[in-house]
This record gives sequence, C-alpha cells and structure tokens, in this order.
Amino acid sequence: MPSGRRARSRRDGGFTYLGLLAVVALIGIMLAAAGEVARTAAQREREAQLLWVGHEYRTAIGRYWVQRRAFPQTLEELLGTTTPDAPLPVRYLRRLYPDPMTSAVDWTLVQAPNGGIMGVASSSKRAPIKTGHFEDVDLGFAKADTYGDWQFIFIPNLARHRTP
Repeated sequence: MPSGRRARSRRDGGFTYLGLLAVVALIGIMLAAAGEVARTAAQREREAQLLWVGHEYRTAIGRYWVQRRAFPQTLEELLGTTTPDAPLPVRYLRRLYPDPMTSAVDWTLVQAPNGGIMGVASSSKRAPIKTGHFEDVDLGFAKADTYGDWQFIFIPNLARHRTP
C-alpha cells in the first residue's frame, strides 16, 4: 500500500500536467488571434496599394487620352511612345505595376467602346475588407463584392476624374 506522501505527489503531478495543457492551449489561441490580426493588417495594406496603383493607371490612361484623343491598345504603350511633334518618348507610367492582390501584372483590362483600354481592374476574386470612406472618384467601390469590381476607369470629359 502506497504511503500518504507518494499518493499525494502522484495527484499533484496530474494537476501540474492539466495546468500545463491549459497554458499551452491558451498560448495557441493567442497566437491564432495574433495571426488573424496580422493577416487582416496585411490585406488592408494591399488594399491601400491597390487603390494607389489603380489611380496611377487611371491617371496614365487619362494623360494618354488627353494627348492623343485615343485610348492605348496595350498597357505597354503607357511606358513610352513617340509622337510626330515629340521625337523623345512620352512616358505616361513609370512601369507596369503588379496587382497587389495577386502580385502579378495580370490586370483585367476594361475595354473602351471604340477600342483600346479605358481602365484596369484587379483579377482577384477575394472580397474586400474596405467598404467605405472612398474618394469621390471611387464611390462605386463601396458596393463591390470582389476586388475585381474595383474598376479604375478613365472616362473622357467627366469632371469627376483627375485629369492631368
């Protein structure tokens, strides 16, 4: 028959084990919550980058249209083209920016009614976190179901667009 001291230490060892399991579970829950916060913060940062890049494409297409009265046929035309009155290339866009949501230059191109590209949209089908507090030119984005619904379009002769 075990003595009193031995029986008590076996019981105490069980409580220590249960306490240790509870602490490990609590740490796991806290790490999962911290990971979710970090993921959400990273997605919000990519959203802000998407808005900036989309505005850059919209402005570049607008500059191209103001100078040529036509839409570019490809995004590469925004990087530099020559005109009869300007022998040096005119750059409308510094470089082809990747879509922050997909990390690739795989934009969905918005075709103009008479040909050419009048805008770009993300090819991502993820749902946006941001649903309000957009600039006036982007107010339609509040009702978007996916990032692909955020279309950065230049419409000529529309005062709400920032033209160069």
